Amino acid sequence: MIKTGKVHSIKAGRAVSLTFAHIALIILAVIWLYPTLWVALSAFRVEYNDQGDLIGIVVSHYFPKSFGLENFRRLFTATQFGRWVTNTLTVAVFSTTLSTFLILCTAYVMSKMRFSMRKPIMNIAMILGLFPGFMSMIAIYYILKALGLTQSLFALILVYSVSSGLGFYIAKGFFDTIPDSLIEAAKIDGAMQSKIFFSIILPISRPIIVYTALMAFMAPWMDFIFARIILGEQNVHLHTTAVGLYYMLYGQRVDSNVFTIFAAGCLFIAIPIVTLFLSMQKFYIEGVTAGSVKS
Repeated sequence: MIKTGKVHSIKAGRAVSLTFAHIALIILAVIWLYPTLWVALSAFRVEYNDQGDLIGIVVSHYFPKSFGLENFRRLFTATQFGRWVTNTLTVAVFSTTLSTFLILCTAYVMSKMRFSMRKPIMNIAMILGLFPGFMSMIAIYYILKALGLTQSLFALILVYSVSSGLGFYIAKGFFDTIPDSLIEAAKIDGAMQSKIFFSIILPISRPIIVYTALMAFMAPWMDFIFARIILGEQNVHLHTTAVGLYYMLYGQRVDSNVFTIFAAGCLFIAIPIVTLFLSMQKFYIEGVTAGSVKS
């Protein structure tokens, strides 16, 4: 009877803990979804007050009374949003390709090769990774200015790509799970390191490749700070989506309903990221879990 009572007490305690945990998760989910849903609804909002301004209606009414695609039409006709998306996609594709290649190469070297400076380099990379990237933006800007590379998309590609190799730890954890005997067998057959990497390692590393590419794509697609500093305010034709939407909202007002147009732009640029994560979710999870192995 005493043991039965203890079992019931433990089960009751677990049930209470799970209940509070679920309540806390629901509250956090509502807090996270509330502004996201607000922006999504505002993108389709088609309402006007007596002054023709939507700001007061957006603030006072969460759910629109009428829906439409008018904000998306104005987004592409009253602004250079199409050009901004093209600029962002160009930077994202090139920087993702370079970053993924550099990260995978660095991770393979740190995982499967042994040399005297291996541990110090890994420690330095870890220490540098503790500092946020924007701390270096002034120094990077003046370096690019001295080289005459500011106010160009090429400069953004360089910024997003050249330091990407420092983020090799997750990929290294994945490569650590690959048996060394596989590489040794390839060496016995006369394969060089480059052939081993491209012909043996990469074909069996699809999860970490997808994970690395997704992470590399997100940075230029959503970044605002570096893009604003490097591209400048006056070069509207060079703006990325984040910079363009910012100046559209806080700069010269192109429309009296600028906020809902801004919301339409936010929803539009969120679609590629959501689509990528949903379609690549399986490989993303495999890459994260495999890359979390301690070396």
